[in-house]
Parts: sequence; C-alpha cells; structure tokens
Amino acid sequence: MTHIALIRRIVTAAALLATTAALAYAADVNDYPTSARAEYVYGCMKANSETREAINQCSCSIDVIASLLPYDRYVSAETVLSMSQVRGNLGGEFRSSAQAANAVRDLRRAQAEAEVRCF
Repeated sequence: MTHIALIRRIVTAAALLATTAALAYAADVNDYPTSARAEYVYGCMKANSETREAINQCSCSIDVIASLLPYDRYVSAETVLSMSQVRGNLGGEFRSSAQAANAVRDLRRAQAEAEVRCF
C-alpha cells in the first residue's frame, strides 16, 4: 500500500467520523419540538417587536438555547418559573428548592448567551 492510498483512507475515515459527529450534534440541538420553538419565538417577538428582524433574532435565540440546554432541562426551568408564581406553599417549594434554582440558573445562562449572539 502506498502512502497516498494510506492518506486517502485516513482522510476518508476522518471525514466519516466528522460527519457522524455533526449528525449526532444536530440531533442533540434539534431535540426541541417545533411547538416549543414556536412558542418561544412567539413570546420573544411579543416582548421585543413584531418585525422580520425580531423573527430572525428570536429564532436564533431559541437555537442557541437548544444548543446549550437539553430540552428536559428547558422544560424543568420553564415549569419552575411558572410554578414559582403560584402563591402559598406550593409556589414556595419552587421558589426555595436548590434544584429549581439550578434549573432556572442554567436557563438564564443560556438566554444570556443567546442575547449576546443574536441581538
């Protein structure tokens, strides 16, 4: 086997590995259901403006969040934020739990990174 043939095999193997890694990453990034992405973009646009630029920025924002935070953590943080608004003992559990605070902190970090990258 010549050096050229060996190099071709190595390059082919590296390309296959890179493609597999890219597909795995894409699957991880795209684990958010379309409805969750649409809901986020809708809320984001209502909070910012209802322009074409806002669609692009808000879509970018949820893509960044999805790349940094698995969907189950996103759902947990959204649930905590929603339930912490409930008055009384039930809401208090969500406001005072360390696990809940960690979930919200992770979401806030992802949102801050999205703000930097997209707006």
